[in-house]
Amino acid sequence: MPDIIETAQPAGSPGKEQQAAGVGILLQISMLVLSFVLGHVLRRHKFYYLPEASASLLIGLLVGGFANISNRETSIRTWFNFHEEFFFLFLLPPIIFQSGFSLAPKPFFSNFGAIITFAILGTFISSVVTGLLVYLGGLVFLMYSLPLIECMMFGSLISATDPVTVLSIFQELGTDMNLYALVFGESVLNDAMAISLYRTMSSVRSHATSGQNFIMLIISFLETFVGSMSSGVGVGFISALLFKYAGLDVDNLQNLECCLFVLFPYFSYMLAEGIGLSGIVSILFTGIVMKHYSFSNLSESSQRFTAAFFHLISSLAETFVFIYMGFDIAMEQHSWSHIGFIFFSILFIVVARAANVFSCAYLVNLIRPAHRQIPMKHQQALYSGLRGAMAFALALQSVHDLPEGHGQTIFTATTAIVVLTVLLIGGSTGTLLEKLEVVGDVHDASLGEGFQTNNGHTTHSYEEGASSASRLKSRLQELHRSAASFSTLDKKYLTPFFTSQNDGDDDPEDEPHRARGDSFQRHG
Repeated sequence: MPDIIETAQPAGSPGKEQQAAGVGILLQISMLVLSFVLGHVLRRHKFYYLPEASASLLIGLLVGGFANISNRETSIRTWFNFHEEFFFLFLLPPIIFQSGFSLAPKPFFSNFGAIITFAILGTFISSVVTGLLVYLGGLVFLMYSLPLIECMMFGSLISATDPVTVLSIFQELGTDMNLYALVFGESVLNDAMAISLYRTMSSVRSHATSGQNFIMLIISFLETFVGSMSSGVGVGFISALLFKYAGLDVDNLQNLECCLFVLFPYFSYMLAEGIGLSGIVSILFTGIVMKHYSFSNLSESSQRFTAAFFHLISSLAETFVFIYMGFDIAMEQHSWSHIGFIFFSILFIVVARAANVFSCAYLVNLIRPAHRQIPMKHQQALYSGLRGAMAFALALQSVHDLPEGHGQTIFTATTAIVVLTVLLIGGSTGTLLEKLEVVGDVHDASLGEGFQTNNGHTTHSYEEGASSASRLKSRLQELHRSAASFSTLDKKYLTPFFTSQNDGDDDPEDEPHRARGDSFQRHG
């Protein structure tokens, strides 16, 4: 009889596993509720020293710390481990899709050249500068020494910025829409660029031979990025044609219409991952294309449902990511033996971000007239790039991709940088932006008429010195004219072909953004 009882309650019995699962899920839900309530209270009382992202991370850190010293650590930990596969397959896709889907078309496309410059060229500059400085720091014994390709991997992952805190302050206090579009667009494309660079570097490390050169590295990256972008755009165009011609916008088919619209983003993501491309890049451009073309082909009720659904899912995923990250940071084993690596990495990241922002702003200002140039205070606002979930997830993946000591050192350094930027720098961002006078002075006229009268830009008289680099300026102006011709192509051919509405019907897409900005100003 004792034997029967003993076999009925083994140490790893399904009953105990189910209980541990229940406790873990209960804690996750409780932390989500606490995070949303705390975030609402902080916003209501205009307390910007603890942004919502910082509050979520702090809640995860505190609960993880308590779980770490409790006797239930082992059983609860199994339900809280930060699995990068879970992050990349389930948490990140709705966040990235919503980022592309929620872009206001006019400010985004009118600043598209600048956004692309900051997101692609700027991220590349930041990654290379960080990687080279870390490598040189190791050579002169300032810090823990890593091989060059591993330093480049670290530079790639740590260049992924998180805009959640800055954008939430912009929405609360109001800001120039061009600055908002630059920060939002750069950070969205920056994530896609960073993950493509990291995977390219990782692939080079795994399959590199002594004869492989820099040109092959660039070609490999372009194949991944351009292929992923083409895949996402293609899926977006297919969805637009389906919703235009399938006749799903009738009362009894609206459920089917909504289901198909929700499935297309994941189809795009999994298609890219399945053929060896980047699902993040693909789903981002799917979101941009589906909002610009597919969304107007839906019925009004389906438009309301899908917009609310993606906003809900992305908010839950984003909050859960910071909680999840904080909990795992508190419970993970870290290698704190290389403090010098952490300290000098922070310094090098500051230098690399400066090289990124100010060099790209210089190039953009070369081709813009005086009244449309990016002023220094906007450049300084762009400079405040926090590190978040993308950098943390890629660093956790590097633990598996790199030798034990190297990956653990990168992971510990990234963890320290994430906590420092989100908790400390994130809390001071509101004060910094107010001192720069880039928040709190937005009027409705600048959100609407300014874009129409100046091709998407507000008419501030920015007196910046004209550059004498005429050759470079002329080439950049050619690219600018190409972007303008694409806008004409979109208005005359793409929009009529992929949508069932006239050109003038695109304006209502901006109304939710304007209304949301107005409501934030009323409550702020």
